[in-house]
Amino acid sequence: MSLPILIVEDDDDLREALTDTLELGGHAVLTATDGAAALMVLERERVALVLSDVQMQPMDGEALLIEVKQRYPWLPVMLMTAYGMVERAVAALHAGACHYLPKPFEPDQLLQEVAKYMLPGSEDDTVIAEDPAMRGLLDIARRVAASDASVLISGESGTGKEVLARFIHRASSRADKPFVAVNCAAVPEQLLESTFFGHERGAFTGAAAQHVGKFEQANGGTLLLDEVTEMPLPLQAKLLRVLQEREVERVGGSKAFKVDVRVIATSNRDVAQAVTAGQFREDLYYRLNVFPLALPALRERPSDVLPLARAMLARHAARMGRRAPALDVAAQRQLEAHPWEGNIRELDNVVQRALILAPGDKIEAAHLYLPGQPAKPAATPAIRSSANTDEPTAPTDIKGLEKHHILETLKACGGVRKLAAERLGMSERTLRYKLQQYREEDGELPI
Repeated sequence: MSLPILIVEDDDDLREALTDTLELGGHAVLTATDGAAALMVLERERVALVLSDVQMQPMDGEALLIEVKQRYPWLPVMLMTAYGMVERAVAALHAGACHYLPKPFEPDQLLQEVAKYMLPGSEDDTVIAEDPAMRGLLDIARRVAASDASVLISGESGTGKEVLARFIHRASSRADKPFVAVNCAAVPEQLLESTFFGHERGAFTGAAAQHVGKFEQANGGTLLLDEVTEMPLPLQAKLLRVLQEREVERVGGSKAFKVDVRVIATSNRDVAQAVTAGQFREDLYYRLNVFPLALPALRERPSDVLPLARAMLARHAARMGRRAPALDVAAQRQLEAHPWEGNIRELDNVVQRALILAPGDKIEAAHLYLPGQPAKPAATPAIRSSANTDEPTAPTDIKGLEKHHILETLKACGGVRKLAAERLGMSERTLRYKLQQYREEDGELPI
């Protein structure tokens, strides 16, 4: 279920009309009668968007906007008023509003604007599932979570297997207990046994102190075995014994002790095929594969591409201290048409690049910088192409692109930081911080 929209309106009739419109449009709704009441709602509820009137007492919509952006910088706030003027609308947008909606407006217009700016997501925290295939998978995952059955999640790299594992943990009766993840491919083979089961002091050279293994750390909770097929065969046999007996013995120890752990394993390989090839124990496979979940690739869940992109835009923009820009129609079409071989991880990279190349409030198709597509700066001459081979070429890494873009924008603004910050869509404070970083790296700046 999607996150609700918070309506902040002191007029009872209008608040009721807005609620009816949004609920008929398929949205869940929360309400508040003024800014102070809205802040109390936000303290206990997660929402997708705040839709607030401006003219309210004692805290009006513009004061609420400032408070929300200080406390929840990622949260979209849409203001509406019958008394709006261009100057106030511009000021509100600079203060962080995602949109300024003048009254009166038609119900369809409200639904369109809300759909454009609301933060996609679900009550399941980081799991975004708008596509029917993912909704069905999450419904099954919720039911699996109610049991203690071992789960084997398969899927391509970058599809979000660990995110799904955390969702199962949060939906289970173990939610208030530890969730411990271990990447089986990242632990040196000689340390795998100690990592999983722990060791006693002096158990081997370098064991200067007792070490608590992952099974002990996860006792009462959930242990995630990420990329389990990368585990060497000798350790697979020991893992099987732990899963059967539900007890662990530390390396160098003489006493076994019980553990209560729910195990979730993931793999980007075909585990059954790995069993056939003799690379994975068949008995361990059946022990882990009590309930298999196949996570589809991003190209197989096209309805999730735009919601994921908008959520990533909101998250990364908040970290950069700027308002999240909107995707124009052409950008949305390109995102939906891209094959996403790198899955969600590739989409996240594209979103970060787009935020660097688009300093305003809109991301165009060329800002996505997809393979085979030229990067396009915004209206400012940030990243130029030139026939003059004497000019330095623009950097290609993300950090270098951002630095080049900021310095070129500042140059185009005649060194006026306030104007440059507005064009870049960031606060003056953030701009000053970045310029100081560049000075520390390069000495004097060429501005």
